[in-house]
Amino acid sequence: MKSAISHNKFHVDSRIGHIGEAMGECEVCGAMKVGTKPVLMGKAQVHACSRCVEKLGLAPKQVAPGIKLSNNTQNYSYNPKKRNNIMSKQEKELVGNFASRISGAREAKGWSQQELGKRMAETVNVIKSAESGKAPTDSVVRKFERVLGISLMELSSPDETSRIIKGSKQGMTLGDYFNQNGD
Repeated sequence: MKSAISHNKFHVDSRIGHIGEAMGECEVCGAMKVGTKPVLMGKAQVHACSRCVEKLGLAPKQVAPGIKLSNNTQNYSYNPKKRNNIMSKQEKELVGNFASRISGAREAKGWSQQELGKRMAETVNVIKSAESGKAPTDSVVRKFERVLGISLMELSSPDETSRIIKGSKQGMTLGDYFNQNGD
């Protein structure tokens, strides 16, 4: 025999909740013996009933189609034995003509700034500022590259290079640098 409880607009079966829900108290509205599920409210995780999830918009956010596709194709593997040599690390930097590359690629695809923003899950203002020459953040640069199929980053080249003597067991010191460069 099922035990059912009726409260105002709620009809709750105390033994069976919806799939993925646990029976308990909603931490948002205080309803008792309702199906709850863990959701993020701000930065805190709370157990909320489906009514609160729907009314307060606490459902998980949808991911833009282009980003969802790229997240599925990335494959990173971690090799703990690999040692990082900071001297051989090559940094990438934003190309100087990034604004013209972005607007050219967008126009070549026949997209408006609004369409590109929608495909990247960014605002039109982000697109406009990047196309006007304001450097975007690294994450936005990666979105531009992914969605438009262009490259906006290049290996940085040091303005000045110095030699270190191979036979030396010590690395280069600040004194060696100043002696070499005459400063």
